[in-house]
Amino acid sequence: MAANINRVVLVGNLTRDPELRNTPSGTAVCSLRIAVNTRRKDSTGQWTEKPNYFDITVWGNQGESCAQYLAKGRPVAVDGRLEWREWTAQDGGKRESIDIIADAIQFLANGQNPTPTGGASQTAPDEPAAAGAADDPDDIPF
Repeated sequence: MAANINRVVLVGNLTRDPELRNTPSGTAVCSLRIAVNTRRKDSTGQWTEKPNYFDITVWGNQGESCAQYLAKGRPVAVDGRLEWREWTAQDGGKRESIDIIADAIQFLANGQNPTPTGGASQTAPDEPAAAGAADDPDDIPF
């Protein structure tokens, strides 16, 4: 039997400021929404970009860091999993959504690509980049 895999990796920009709240037990949970562009040819054969929007949930200390250091427009890389939710709204109607539960969020500078290390990098805007960061394309080790 084949193994089940539920993995999502996205790089996009925040469409609004993060929203931080706490569960009744005190666990931090942060909601993000990002836009990720998809390139495709239109009916005239010209390349166009179509935005796709994703809701992201970030738990615990990582969620608190997102709320503290991220803002609308900031680029991020998200590594997580899909989760399907179903509920009954106040008007009695059935609602459902597919959200992304983040396992790792990487804060990116404008124009920066995520590093292929697989780990989460959370560099605050005022912190210097880590030693060996790829500031110059000639310094990339691969």
